[in-house]
Amino acid sequence: MKGMTVIVKKVTQIICGITFLYGIYIIIHGHLTPGGGFAGGAIIAGSFILLIIAFGSEFLALKKEETGSSILESSGILIFIIIAILGMVIGGAGIFFVNFLPKWEIGKLISAGVIPLYNIAVGIEVAAALITAFLALLIYRDEVLK
Repeated sequence: MKGMTVIVKKVTQIICGITFLYGIYIIIHGHLTPGGGFAGGAIIAGSFILLIIAFGSEFLALKKEETGSSILESSGILIFIIIAILGMVIGGAGIFFVNFLPKWEIGKLISAGVIPLYNIAVGIEVAAALITAFLALLIYRDEVLK
């Protein structure tokens, strides 16, 4: 897949940074506003997919990137499960997903205990899964067209 024009590449460079930061904002503030790990992860994946479309598949070593995104996807799931097990061990009640962190003032960024940590883990997993699916389709297309 060839890249696009210089104008599209420059606009993409500007937009992708802003979109990536907005995805992080949605993930971090997911317990206070609509959004969270899934929505923020989809936004972050969209920014990377836009970069790949604008610069072309030859700009990146996509086979290596697919492996890296698969590893990132697995690590997001692992972080999620580790936090859930920590809730069972540290929470003392023996219940999976127990909130073991203190709850602070309502409406503040660190007010929700472990929920922001779950949002971060889900955001990592969703972004990596969407990027992996896109890269797999792109690599398959490149192999078929050869």
